[in-house]
Amino acid sequence: MLSLRLPFHQFRALSSSTSSVPQLDHAKDFLSRVPHRNHPGIIHMKTARLPQQAQDAAQVLLKRCTVRQLEESVASLNNYLWSRKRPIEDNELRGKAAELEHKLRATLQFDSELNSHQQEEKLKNQILNTLRKNTYHWQPLNYTNQFGLVYLAARFAAGFAAVSRVLQEISQRVPEFKPQTLMDFGSGIGSVSWAANAVWGNSLKEYVCVDASASMNTLSELLLKGGIETGHMHISGVHFRQFLPVSPKVQYDLVFSAYSLNELPSFTTRERTIQTLWRKTGGFLVLVENGTVEGHQLLMEARNIVLNRGDKQILDDRPPYVFAPNPPWRWEKFSFLILSRGSVDGNNDHWPRVIEPVLRRPRHVHCHTCGSDGKLHYDVITARRHGKDLYRCARRCQWGDRLPAIISNDNSLPDEPENGEEIPAS
Repeated sequence: MLSLRLPFHQFRALSSSTSSVPQLDHAKDFLSRVPHRNHPGIIHMKTARLPQQAQDAAQVLLKRCTVRQLEESVASLNNYLWSRKRPIEDNELRGKAAELEHKLRATLQFDSELNSHQQEEKLKNQILNTLRKNTYHWQPLNYTNQFGLVYLAARFAAGFAAVSRVLQEISQRVPEFKPQTLMDFGSGIGSVSWAANAVWGNSLKEYVCVDASASMNTLSELLLKGGIETGHMHISGVHFRQFLPVSPKVQYDLVFSAYSLNELPSFTTRERTIQTLWRKTGGFLVLVENGTVEGHQLLMEARNIVLNRGDKQILDDRPPYVFAPNPPWRWEKFSFLILSRGSVDGNNDHWPRVIEPVLRRPRHVHCHTCGSDGKLHYDVITARRHGKDLYRCARRCQWGDRLPAIISNDNSLPDEPENGEEIPAS
């Protein structure tokens, strides 16, 4: 799910302890029907562009914007969102305080002018000041009307592109999936609704947009009305709510959460929210976050909650399945995770994802992948060791495609290149 720009030895440290030895997946005889350059793992994605109606509505709203120095505000917001981290948990903070207290007591010099109580107060103040300087201070975003317009200018096109990329993959890999209902948690300015309508507008009948900010719900509705309060809704069947419905009795074909998990104040809240979203999922649960280490960790956390923690309120006994882990994309760097109710992609849903640009060299290919188990793998694929078919498929892969391979393990990693040299073909 994460693209890692790392030297070989650092990537090696993050990879699984045993080396991946991919072999062509023969479960489906796909090469008898298509050439290597069109193998089923290749994701043919169209360039995502905002619908003209959305562009026009955004321009109407931004022309009326009274925010001073809008461009500077947009750049500042993008930088802030990109560097944002999760709020620190209370137990983690207490642990840091205890560790710091132990270190300070070991070096504390007795001041004869202070009594024991004063000494303790001095120590306490030192601990608090150090924690303030070295601890990330998470604050909830205040979605006012003005902030919403800055967010619109900063994130509408980029968010739409990221969401479109995810939805296009579902549409390509499962063409029979025709959702009728959608729920978008943390819907913001409505990028998910616009993107889903562009992909499945003929089948989608109901869009439930959930956002705690009334200002953002109003702004999203204005965009759908062309930027004018008296305008007609461009997408019909859209409903806005400020609170997430928790009843598991009503499910939605597609449940989405884009750039919203980091807006929740604690792990407990995130866990409860993700479990609720999964209960509401009838088909696919899609989670999108920034293409950063923090975004990756949020998605791995969510993956673990759904796959490993179980659900005490089981009304839908179809098991969760990881449909698509993915790296950040080329221009808008994002990470996403798609969870499905049961396996829906036949025998090739376990194919590993390419998480770096494929390096094509004479007679060998450098390939970094992420398996369906969430582990990172690095392979130098050659025709001699891995077979001509897998070698040719790997040469055709791009960043974000799936390698049509089954990964087994042996006991050694590829030889490490010295001084930046290429690894020779076997």
